[in-house]
Parts: sequence; C-alpha cells; structure tokens
Amino acid sequence: MSDSTKLSNKIALVTGASKGIGASIAKHLGASGATVVVNYASSKAGADKTVAEIEAAGGTAWAVQGDFSEPEEITRVFSEIKQKHGKLDVLVNNAGVFGHVPLEHTTPEEFHRQFNLNVLGLLLATKEAVALIGPEGGSVINIGSLSGQMASPGLSIYSATKGALNSITVSLSKELGPRKIRVNALNPGMVATEGLHSSGVMGNKFEEAVLKITPLGRIGQPQDIAKVAAFLASDDAYWVTGQLLNLAGGGTY
Repeated sequence: MSDSTKLSNKIALVTGASKGIGASIAKHLGASGATVVVNYASSKAGADKTVAEIEAAGGTAWAVQGDFSEPEEITRVFSEIKQKHGKLDVLVNNAGVFGHVPLEHTTPEEFHRQFNLNVLGLLLATKEAVALIGPEGGSVINIGSLSGQMASPGLSIYSATKGALNSITVSLSKELGPRKIRVNALNPGMVATEGLHSSGVMGNKFEEAVLKITPLGRIGQPQDIAKVAAFLASDDAYWVTGQLLNLAGGGTY
C-alpha cells in the first residue's frame, strides 16, 4: 500500500472506521507504520475486521466504540487514547451521517442529527485531539464531500454540514498553525462504498451521468481517498495546511 515506515511511532485515530472510506484510511495508515485507533459507533464486527486486516498486514491497531454525535462519548474515547498512548499525532474526522431531505420534510430533529455529528462532533473531536498533540505538531484530516461546494437538490442540510466542515478546516489551519498542527479537508465525489452500493445508485442513470462528467472516467474507490489521507498524515505534507482537496477524478458535479 505505502512506505511502511512513514508514520512510524505515530498514533492515529480514524473515526467511523468500521467500513468504507474510514476503514480504507485506517488500513493505509497502518500500512504506513502508524498505530491506528479504529473508532466505530455501532458496528463492532466491522471495526474488528478493520483491526484484523491491519494486523494481518503487519500493522498495529485497536478498536474503540464511541458515538461522536455524543460529546460525553467523544471525551471517553480520547481519555482511553490518553491512558493507552499518552499522545495523538493524527486525527481523521471521517465519521458522518447523510440524509436526503427535501425542504418540506426538513425538521429540527433531522437538522441536529446531521449537524451534531458532521459539525459539532468534528469540532469537539479536534479540540480533544489538539490537547494530546505534542510540540512537534500533527495532522488533522477532515473528510468532507463535493456537496460542501456543489450542492444538489434535497441536500440542503447535508451540504450545509460539509460547507461548515470546509470553513472549519480553513479557520483551524490558521488557528493551529503556530502549534505545527496542519488541518486539511478531503472532499470526495462519488465513491464506491458499501453505503453507495446499498443506496441503489450504482448501475443506474445517475452513475452514468457522473461518469460522463468525470474526466478520469470512473467512480472513485475508497483507496483513492485513503492514499491522499496517508500522505497528509505524513511528514511529507509538512508544508500543506488549510487545503480543501476535491477527490473526484476531475468531476465537478
């Protein structure tokens, strides 16, 4: 996957890493030498599978349950990391929820369901992570979406959360730069995850339309995102911060 020593001696937390993009990022960080904390909200089996695959490839990882839409659970997870490792070097804010909600079906409950995890959870996790990052600095990688810049109908809440993620990324990169903490966002387009397959989008006219406007001519794969995350986590990206990287094969849908 990657250089097995680039992230040696680094502790990395990946939220929402039981499947999809999060699991792929966790595996790539493990293959680069990091000790990976695999967070999950409900799928213990998925998280254990991610850990097992990291270990089978010669890496080190462990799983921790925690719903990052709940502030007290965020605090508990970071307390466990501090107790076990005493520090953190890399935070990947990947945990998120999606909802296609037309305006007439918009409710305060749905607004808070998405914002509590996608925005507040990300902020509180970053706050906890910064307290564990030492004077040598570290890397925060926020996983957003093209929807944060190019919203589609029915995604007003979701797109707002991802737009907020982009603003937070730039703001925190400036605030945390003096502490050598880099903050960047990866904004994927369509990625062939378990969630995408179960949504029924694959193989229909929407997928065809996306392919037509994607210069590189295919749907993204989890590893396409994970490889860039592994770069941003490493010291190779020491001069990269405050960046919003669109990972969509050139597509602008």
